[in-house]
Amino acid sequence: MHHQDHDDDLEIVSKSQKKRDMQALQDLGAELTEISPARLKKIPMSERLLEALLDMHKLTKHEARRRQLQFIGKIMRDEDTAPIRAAIDALEGNSREEKARMHRIEHLRTQLLEDETVLTEIGNAHPDTDLHRLRQLRRNAIKERAENRPPRAYREIFQILKELEGGGPSDQADEEADDE
Repeated sequence: MHHQDHDDDLEIVSKSQKKRDMQALQDLGAELTEISPARLKKIPMSERLLEALLDMHKLTKHEARRRQLQFIGKIMRDEDTAPIRAAIDALEGNSREEKARMHRIEHLRTQLLEDETVLTEIGNAHPDTDLHRLRQLRRNAIKERAENRPPRAYREIFQILKELEGGGPSDQADEEADDE
């Protein structure tokens, strides 16, 4: 009977469940391999995992990539995957906070285009802002809309507002810098 008490303390995980868990880690690793090196560096992970993911970008042969993906899955067994998943969701704009933030920025941009006095509010909230540049972009965006031209200034306003709200430079700029 003493032997049975010892067995009750152990949690039994089936072989099938272990395989599903390992596959989930490998799938997350595969998702990470699709992310650009510049974005990968922003995701909280061990140096060993980051190095393995960056190595994956250098591989071209199918079999080498398959083996590297298995290696990444193995490394991920020792990783805390919750912060990694949260960072991926934020990068993809899937998190609720990120979506709400994007909606706030879009709303502020709309307000700015409708009313120039919003520039004063932006200047008060962010004293280092180049208000002259924003005013010029606002005029350009209104003109672009009136002339049915591509919304370059409209998009640039969004990027500036995104930086002001703590989003940092656009991810596209990071990728372009990484490609150079």
